Amino acid sequence: MKTRRPFALAASSGCACVLIVAGAMALHAQSARAQSAPSAPSAPSAAASTADVMDAFRKASTGNVADAVDEATGVRGFMSADMKPVFKAKVIGPAVTVLLRRALRTDRRDWPNLQIQTLDQAPPGSVMVEVLEDGLETAGVGNLMATTAKVRGLAGMVIDGGARDIEELEEIGFPVWSRSQTPATSVGRYVPVARDVPVTCAGVLVRPGDWIVADKTGVVVVARESIPQVVALLKQYDDKETKMVPLIQETKSMGKALERFNRY
Repeated sequence: MKTRRPFALAASSGCACVLIVAGAMALHAQSARAQSAPSAPSAPSAAASTADVMDAFRKASTGNVADAVDEATGVRGFMSADMKPVFKAKVIGPAVTVLLRRALRTDRRDWPNLQIQTLDQAPPGSVMVEVLEDGLETAGVGNLMATTAKVRGLAGMVIDGGARDIEELEEIGFPVWSRSQTPATSVGRYVPVARDVPVTCAGVLVRPGDWIVADKTGVVVVARESIPQVVALLKQYDDKETKMVPLIQETKSMGKALERFNRY
């Protein structure tokens, strides 16, 4: 039986909102040194500096980021509606990925623990994206993994599967998004079969180095090559909405605001 203990690293017991922003250029340099994975995550294009990217994503809602990805790529970037945060938080950062598949308890093969390798080697500021195939009844993260991620400086975790130790995760103050909450461990049920590979997480393709923007509303994936265009669109949206809000308040009409600024 597990005895719960207060966690000394928690930022606050009532963590109302956590905003963790990755320092991407240093992060990618550390990634190339620390990992023997196929390739280090790509930094944003020179057309959009890291500072511009972080500032744009920090200011934007996931709704606007999703709109910008739609417009820039014609492909959905938002994850399924059941991908929710354990507690209110906002996280921005490049993805590292790991894929787990079901295993029979009679499977005695010595599988390398790629899940823990990913956790132990991911650069600070990364968002760990973990996919448990058909895993809504199984937890892909609990208090020990969250503790490790916290002390290593990861930005957050996005789990296509479940999360457990929910109260401890909030006490630790480590942001997690998951599709379910369940007490079931993955040990003896799943094995990690690949890391730093493209995965489909909650309906969206995520490649190592793609950027994750997550808040209370949901999670959006921004393909690394579309970042400059997404950032430019977010600025356009912000410029228009800043002007539309006072006009709506003045005229009590969204239609008039749309006629003038054509936000949609």
